[in-house]
Amino acid sequence: MALILRLFVIALGFLAACLVAGTIIVVAVLFPEFSDLGTGPVDQGVFQILIAFGFIFVSGFALLPASIIALLTEAFSIRSVLAYALGGAVVGAACYLSLVPYDTDAWQFNGIVRRHMEIMTGAGIVAGLIYWMIAGRNAGAWRASSRRPPPLPPR
Repeated sequence: MALILRLFVIALGFLAACLVAGTIIVVAVLFPEFSDLGTGPVDQGVFQILIAFGFIFVSGFALLPASIIALLTEAFSIRSVLAYALGGAVVGAACYLSLVPYDTDAWQFNGIVRRHMEIMTGAGIVAGLIYWMIAGRNAGAWRASSRRPPPLPPR
């Protein structure tokens, strides 16, 4: 029963982290457009649709690497906030680099936009922190055996 509850908490933490990361990505990528005074106010309906697409984008690309990070942290009971921040940075960078073409002859990525790489890595760090707040603080706790208090001494 504890494992099933833990899987639910992990899924909830992943979805919340993806929502936050998608919001960060949409706002950061569109920030130059928002800062232009001539564009006027932003339509809230369009903004909500963009957030939904950002959530879908992040959750689709981050599912496998984030699952590997969650599996490792659960298996080794890693509860350090720094581990989740670094794991989020790795997942964010991996998600961005999976979209950039790779030249196998030169062994390098072609067309990396530094700002986009920074946005994805930063969104990954924040997503890792959100995941830690929801699920990571108790990583591996479901394996702990319930200990009974020692019996009272006879009178």
